[in-house]
Amino acid sequence: MASFVVSYHPLLSPAPFLSSPSPSIRCVTQFKGCDGRGVLMLPLKCISKQTPDSETASPSSSSSSSSSISAYNWCAGLGGLGFLETTYLTYVKLTNSDAFCPIGGGTCGDVLNSDYAAVFDRISMMILLHLPGVPLPLIGMAAYGLVTILGLQLAGKNMPFGIDETNGRLLLLGTTTSMFVASAYFLYILNTQFPGASCSYCLVSALLSFSLFFTSLKDFQFKEIQKTVLLQLCIGCLVVATLSTSYNTSLSGLTSLAEIDLEPFTVEITTQSSPFALSLARHLQSIGAKMYGAFWCSHCVEQKQMFGREAAKLLDYVECFPDGYRKGIKMAKACLDSGLEGFPTWVINGEVLSGEQELSELARISGFDFDGSSQT
Repeated sequence: MASFVVSYHPLLSPAPFLSSPSPSIRCVTQFKGCDGRGVLMLPLKCISKQTPDSETASPSSSSSSSSSISAYNWCAGLGGLGFLETTYLTYVKLTNSDAFCPIGGGTCGDVLNSDYAAVFDRISMMILLHLPGVPLPLIGMAAYGLVTILGLQLAGKNMPFGIDETNGRLLLLGTTTSMFVASAYFLYILNTQFPGASCSYCLVSALLSFSLFFTSLKDFQFKEIQKTVLLQLCIGCLVVATLSTSYNTSLSGLTSLAEIDLEPFTVEITTQSSPFALSLARHLQSIGAKMYGAFWCSHCVEQKQMFGREAAKLLDYVECFPDGYRKGIKMAKACLDSGLEGFPTWVINGEVLSGEQELSELARISGFDFDGSSQT
């Protein structure tokens, strides 16, 4: 006599008559012979309704991925705005131009041209930038550029140099953390060293840095944040220590310069004046052009050497420290009123020229036309 036995595959779904069947399980019918030896197994596919969880699993995953990509795109967009701002300020700084300040007026320029607008003065001299430190906008341009590139690469899931997405996210978070801490430090400097001053570029940069930090942080789960908080604290402490050390070094150098006591002296001009230099010097004198300088300024001496001994005496030269250079002595009023940024400075027909100038450039600016002879 034969019997039917219904059995269920352990890795598949229950039989159709169960109350909560799953579509992924099959039921198997066994036909057992009387002698107990013959066995026939008939697989029967059990079809049931799909559960809500299975229907919503894919949209949830898609939503998570979309949110992640959106955060990276935000970082790329904000980083791009910061890159444009700092590129403009870097150009202004390197060309000694005046930045357009929509809010704050003169106080904006005072902040951007202050001793706090540059760091690492020794490094700057080592790489022959001839600047009082590395301009902060240049560093900001590099940071914003890195954030923009990382945001675009993470959004496209195409990280360079074999970096996986996890390390890319950590690199993005580390960069925005350093920018966040640096911006907070600069706001502290702005509030304590420039009370009452307004710097729209500083505030916009701080807003972008804060937004980038919180946007990149949003992409991390709470457990991930707990694992990276020590790294973020280390980065923040390193940024503060680096900036503080740089400012203390540069400002102490300025303090030592202020303690110098120099009596006024003259340096003999040894070069012979050419006909061109003599004619140009007379022309500059006739149109009221002025050369502002200081007795201790080597560049001022070199500018006079270009004209030669005879022509240099014809120049309308204004000495900005006629009483010597020491602590407590200010520049001559004529120099203060001219708003000089360095020595030598030429003022020709209302145009201000900073630094040494070639004689041909002075001739062009002043409208001098030397007929016949050539410059020697």
